[in-house]
Amino acid sequence: MPVLTLPDGSERKFDEPVTVAELAADIGPGLARVALAGRVNGRLVDTSFVIEDDADVAIVTAKDEDGLEVLRHSTAHLLAQAVKELFPSAQITIGPVIEDGFFYDFSFERPFTPEDLEKIEARMKKLAKADLPVSREVMARDDAVAYFHAQGEHYKAEIIEAIPEDEEIGLYGQGDWKDLCRGPHVPSTGKIRAFKLTKLAGAYWRGDSNNEMLQRIYGTAWPDKDSLKAYLNRLEEAEKRDHRRFGKLLDLFHTQPEAPGMVFWHDRGWRLYRTIQDYMRGRLEEAGYQEVHTPQILDRSLWEKSGHWDKYAENMFTTGSEDRQYAIKPMNCPCHVQIYNQHLHSYRDLPIRMAEFGSCHRNEASGTLHGLMRVRNFTQDDAHIFCTEDQIQSEVAAFIDLLMSVYRDFGFDDVTVALSTRPEKRVGADALWDKAEAALGQALAEIGLEHSVEAGEGAFYGPKIDFAMRDSIGRTWQLGTVQLDFSMPDRLGATYVAEDSSRKVPVMLHRAILGSLERFIGVLIEHHAGSLPTWLAPVQAVVLTITDRQADYAKSVAESLKKQGFQVESDLRNEKIGFKIREHTIQRVPYLLVIGDREMTDNVVAVRTRSGTDLGTMSLDDFAARLDEDCAGRGRATLED
Repeated sequence: MPVLTLPDGSERKFDEPVTVAELAADIGPGLARVALAGRVNGRLVDTSFVIEDDADVAIVTAKDEDGLEVLRHSTAHLLAQAVKELFPSAQITIGPVIEDGFFYDFSFERPFTPEDLEKIEARMKKLAKADLPVSREVMARDDAVAYFHAQGEHYKAEIIEAIPEDEEIGLYGQGDWKDLCRGPHVPSTGKIRAFKLTKLAGAYWRGDSNNEMLQRIYGTAWPDKDSLKAYLNRLEEAEKRDHRRFGKLLDLFHTQPEAPGMVFWHDRGWRLYRTIQDYMRGRLEEAGYQEVHTPQILDRSLWEKSGHWDKYAENMFTTGSEDRQYAIKPMNCPCHVQIYNQHLHSYRDLPIRMAEFGSCHRNEASGTLHGLMRVRNFTQDDAHIFCTEDQIQSEVAAFIDLLMSVYRDFGFDDVTVALSTRPEKRVGADALWDKAEAALGQALAEIGLEHSVEAGEGAFYGPKIDFAMRDSIGRTWQLGTVQLDFSMPDRLGATYVAEDSSRKVPVMLHRAILGSLERFIGVLIEHHAGSLPTWLAPVQAVVLTITDRQADYAKSVAESLKKQGFQVESDLRNEKIGFKIREHTIQRVPYLLVIGDREMTDNVVAVRTRSGTDLGTMSLDDFAARLDEDCAGRGRATLED
């Protein structure tokens, strides 16, 4: 006679075991219609799951984050079923849920085409309309291997062969098709109502370039057609905002095959880069950070002591010289401990805040590289705070205040916060992790900052608080972080003299605000659709002449503004003024200063904004004052219009 406690605290009593679906029906027919899964004592299960004992139970629908993931995972299965029906010789491999959708990888004798994608999507809609029941069964591991070999699904068999012999294998079936999966899944294909296949790509089996190149089909799924339409509109807008397009259009940067995952910064792009770096340098100095610079290549022994060699080696570039093995640094933290260790520190010296714009290299898979967003060489606005345990809360609070202020200056006001706890692959005793997680949780509680908890998503050396910004089209970008580390300072011999004259190990806070400068610039470009706030624009104003007669005056105007610290160029070409205005508007220059004979005679400039607003004529001093005020407002306000 199970007693089931619902999320609102109410209870339902049953005379015999009951399924999640039956519980939903008992609560109400409306809930039964939209139920996709259940959560029983915290575990996500199918609606067919039988509850035999007292339990805490929640009905999961597509309105829940878990429900949306179940829906997308089930749509990936629908995709695989449709491919197998249309192309029986295709082999299916893996099909996980990703942000906003899913993908499935296939092995097939020829490349899929856009026309194939249309056929596959049409077959998926037919299968969804058929409302096929989805059921789960369990097989012994060896039986499952034999089953998939018999089906010609050798990739699936290979996956199962890597599972321990004594484990049972879960299979999900719909119609006459079965797939390997842990689940859970929707109760029937009819629950899948709004989806779209979005693109084709290549992907190596198991991410290894020595293996076969598979074909990856991406898709998205949503609870209803309106949500799908809104997402596709966002996707279309995101394509228009692609930072790689603006990198070329605005002459900011490029990448090329000879340096995969590394950026060639052009003059204008490097101006933007240096503006951001100089701004951050000023903010860090105000906040009491000391700036340092450390080597790019360090002996393997240091990375072994820090724990990186054991936990992170596959992501590190290595080299050798004179029978010694070195790693190109993927992060700066062990280097900062070396600087800390050069002096004897007292508790009175702490906190010590050590910052570096450190150039790092990480061996990202070639298939994941994407413009500025995913690179192999990047610069972090990295810093480490060495402090006592009593200083953790105040240092975390001060960091969060700084981070939020910086984000507002760049035009980001919507920030979400997540506390990430210990991962399976980690260093340090559980007691240290207990202490570290409690300290960050207490810091957030004292600040009163709303946050979610991401179990198992911490760094290998400690828990962390991550900060994600929502951009102008609703996407979220995780950039900032503060990570609490009791382990690395101890591993690398960092100590301080405590008030009782004993030697203690300092707490180490790893923190970044922008994260990778490269990635942040990519996000910034897409957030503003290339129209960067005036203070960041690599060209803040262009002086345009109508005829050659105004050339000397235009040069003097540009030179005067440059001497005041503004980024100004002049366009003296013998082109029609309409052509010049259009060209520099496309290049997102905030202000266009048009000079004809009248402006030259009156010693003024005619001012237009990139949005097309005519601000009339101004003296050079008045325009400089406006430009100065616009830059001072940073991303929080703009005077361009």
